[in-house]
Amino acid sequence: MSTDNTVDATAMANETTANGPAPTGTVAPAETAQTDSSVVNTALDSTNNAAVNTVSSDNADSVPQTTPAADAAVLENGLPSGVNADGTIADVAANTPVDLMTQLQDFLTVGGPVVWILMGFSVIALCIVLVKIWQFALLRPESTGDVRKSLLAWRKGENQEAIAALKTRRPVSEVTSMAMHGLSRTSADHSLLKEELERVATNRMNQLRAFLRPLEVIATLSPLLGLLGTVLGMIVAFQQMEAAGSQVDPSVLSGGIWQALLTTAVGLVVAIPVVAIHTWLERKVERVSALMNDSVTQVFTSHQSVSLSRAKAEEIKRAA
Repeated sequence: MSTDNTVDATAMANETTANGPAPTGTVAPAETAQTDSSVVNTALDSTNNAAVNTVSSDNADSVPQTTPAADAAVLENGLPSGVNADGTIADVAANTPVDLMTQLQDFLTVGGPVVWILMGFSVIALCIVLVKIWQFALLRPESTGDVRKSLLAWRKGENQEAIAALKTRRPVSEVTSMAMHGLSRTSADHSLLKEELERVATNRMNQLRAFLRPLEVIATLSPLLGLLGTVLGMIVAFQQMEAAGSQVDPSVLSGGIWQALLTTAVGLVVAIPVVAIHTWLERKVERVSALMNDSVTQVFTSHQSVSLSRAKAEEIKRAA
């Protein structure tokens, strides 16, 4: 197109030269302006076409090639990958998985040493809880099915069957078995037997209470440490405000406040579950202590009642 326009312009110029200069006042200004504008437009069109071709050739290698999966998505949905059904561009950053370790490092950096201490407390508390759960699951101290069966046989005077029914691996069953063994001996001193039972029961209860005190300490100190971190963070925030003088940036104050409150939040997050678990474990220990006391008391009272009934039976026989 640009070549034809150039040829026409050249032909018109040659024709004007062959016919001689136009007389003065006979040349139309509109025709001259139209000829000049056509020549300029022709030059601009040729330049633009060349630039477009150059850009197209340069960017040909940078255009990503479509994959079979992308072609399948286009065929199925009628849209290329990365484009939603409503025509908007999909948010790729929202679908990108967040690096958990990076977030944790930022969290610990912002919280400071108080958060590090609280994280250590949480790890210690978790280890203690796992150990206690394993201990209670292994011993099953609150299971008293064998104790009830043994006491039923003990009341009937079947001492050997009652002792054989107990599982001495459990604390309540062990103390109950010791009481039955001691009372089965006619020459046993009841006062000494009670002291020995009290000693063994105390040892077993101390084993069940092991590591409960550290849980109590962690539950008490965690909120206090969180509050301490908040106070220290507020002090730093107000020191920055004082250093800024009259040009105080509200973002500095707000950033310092939320960073300071972060330690209190961490302290509460650590303390709340520790308090709940400590209360639950302590209640289980108290229940085991109550069951142990009740079982041993029933052994002594049943033995006395059986002895009295036997003595009365012998008296009746003698009287008869």
